[in-house]
Amino acid sequence: MLDIAADLHRWCAEGRDFAVATITAVGGSAPRQPGAALAVDAEGTAVGSVSSGCVEAAVYELCVRSLATGSTLVERFAAIGGATGGAAGEDPFAVGLTCGGTIDVLVTPVRTKPEARQGAPERSTVEAALAAATSGRPAALARVVEGPDHLVGRALHVRGDGSREGTLGSAALDRAAARQATVFVHGGRTGTLCLGTEGGPGCGEPVSLFVETSLPPPRMLVFGAVDFAAALARAGRFLGYRVTVCDVRPVFTTAARFPEADEVITEWPHRYLDAQRLDARTAICVLTHDARFDIPLLRRALRLPVAYVGAMGSHRTHLARVEELRAVGVTGAELARLRSPIGLDLGGRTPEETALSIVAEIVALRNGGSGVPLTGGGMAIHHDHTTLPSGPGYAGVRTA
Repeated sequence: MLDIAADLHRWCAEGRDFAVATITAVGGSAPRQPGAALAVDAEGTAVGSVSSGCVEAAVYELCVRSLATGSTLVERFAAIGGATGGAAGEDPFAVGLTCGGTIDVLVTPVRTKPEARQGAPERSTVEAALAAATSGRPAALARVVEGPDHLVGRALHVRGDGSREGTLGSAALDRAAARQATVFVHGGRTGTLCLGTEGGPGCGEPVSLFVETSLPPPRMLVFGAVDFAAALARAGRFLGYRVTVCDVRPVFTTAARFPEADEVITEWPHRYLDAQRLDARTAICVLTHDARFDIPLLRRALRLPVAYVGAMGSHRTHLARVEELRAVGVTGAELARLRSPIGLDLGGRTPEETALSIVAEIVALRNGGSGVPLTGGGMAIHHDHTTLPSGPGYAGVRTA
């Protein structure tokens, strides 16, 4: 649901009733990951997506049904006749995933009338989570996907500081869920959480929660006000990063030269870095290949718990840079984190092609990809899956 928070927050402000289908778990090769959502309002307008089209129509109908009845629905969609369709794939009316995977979908109605809220979360709880996500504040939304019938569909909004709004059915369960959801928020995780109606696992009847989180955009710090930085700012923003371009030379460091950057800072790079509070999603890209800037900057950057540190330059420049970094106390373990020369080998030469190679490397590292062609490799396309739960709440398996 938080995947399309901006659209749904607008719908709430307009007083619309709607239903949201959210992927809660996937198995095998699936087109979208947990948290992907499709919403349908009372007029039939749809936003978002839960697949590449193979089950979209069926999920749309589930949203229409949920909205009409005010009931939370849980559905599983499985493969049609294997990964390539097979004989069952000849049925044009079959509903399932042609990619061979499996997805679980939670459909939640969000209605304004109090009498329509049975089996659904309080609208105010959903609105609070959507408002937080839209404004860039850390937030989690925990919803019951499996457990006692009277709890399925209930929701709890958990803020970054652990405070909460709404209820899952009991104070003990709310407290336990809020503690775990706060951990999810700080780690930027989305997935399934197993607790009990009285709090922890094994305390009361088992309850399965789907916890989706939303964080402010990750940051990309680009050091060096060069043409490559302008192209990288465009690519970084396209991927959802909040991009900062920093250089000490004011004649080059102007907003006019970097219109796609969220901020343009004139400052010594290492001094700017020292003043920042960065998280584990941050990408630091050093494009200056000038030792006066690179060495003090990289000495600090390689000691920060960030996701990526890359530096531009030739292999000869890299070797010289490594020796200078060793001379100022950078350890072998710290140097092992440095991606230099920066980017994947795409054979690119232009600033745009170079920017593409850099963000490709960042995405590959973030998702555990190898960076090699998928053609003929026989490797998994998706590297991170949520285990599919099982039980009475997942009886609705869609197959051909």
